[in-house]
Amino acid sequence: MADARMLELNNIKKTFNKGTINEKPALAGVTLKLDPGDFCTIIGGNGAGKSTTLNAIAGVWPVDEGSIIVDGQNITGLPEYRRAELLGRVFQDPMTGTAATMQIEENLALAARRGNRRGLGWGITREEREIYREQLKSLELGLEDRMTQKVGLLSGGQRQALTLLMATLKKPKLLLLDEHTAALDPKTAEKVLNLTNEIVARDSLTALMVTHNMNDAIRMGNRLIMMNEGKIIWDVSGEEKKHLQVSDLLDKFSEVSHGQFANDRMMLT
Repeated sequence: MADARMLELNNIKKTFNKGTINEKPALAGVTLKLDPGDFCTIIGGNGAGKSTTLNAIAGVWPVDEGSIIVDGQNITGLPEYRRAELLGRVFQDPMTGTAATMQIEENLALAARRGNRRGLGWGITREEREIYREQLKSLELGLEDRMTQKVGLLSGGQRQALTLLMATLKKPKLLLLDEHTAALDPKTAEKVLNLTNEIVARDSLTALMVTHNMNDAIRMGNRLIMMNEGKIIWDVSGEEKKHLQVSDLLDKFSEVSHGQFANDRMMLT
């Protein structure tokens, strides 16, 4: 089917604390369609709706209106745990995606069993261990020789690389990357981004990556969307995206954010 989409967001709306003094419109009718293999970066100022969009897809809370369809399956009403087998997710905080008190190989086994029924026979087989060793070797961090080490002893960059591996172990329909290099030093962030590119390309994954870094937003993926006040205000792909400059993004931000731009600019550069 030529028109099969991997992700369809149809007019997604979400307001937090509705009807109270703290009412906050977060998503104001987001419509987005991704084809299989699309790698789309999302950029925007604080409160633009970037992470809220990812949370809506992941099912962190129900949306007020609209529908979410992943690979032809309407998941709008599904709870978060039921979506887990379709989605891989890497968060900003390297501590979020792993179990610190468990060994590296145990974390990988948990990821490999995601979406399966859990029985009592939970041991890791020799065959599985070999698969994990090969996967870890691809990270080039020496973790394949430390598989029984507790994850809590790893550095932030090592944990984030491991989380990325765990999120993609079962080749998810959709990979959600929520500022997954923001907490890392520049050198480590670069390594994790390169790794992200390699894994997405190797497994032909469809990915959505939220970032504050304009260079990364331009460099990564085949498509870029800009959000402002809960809406997608710019959608660039193909040749147009390849020729984007940071100055183009700054001009667009300046145009849409009016007085708030000075604050956002500091954060975005």
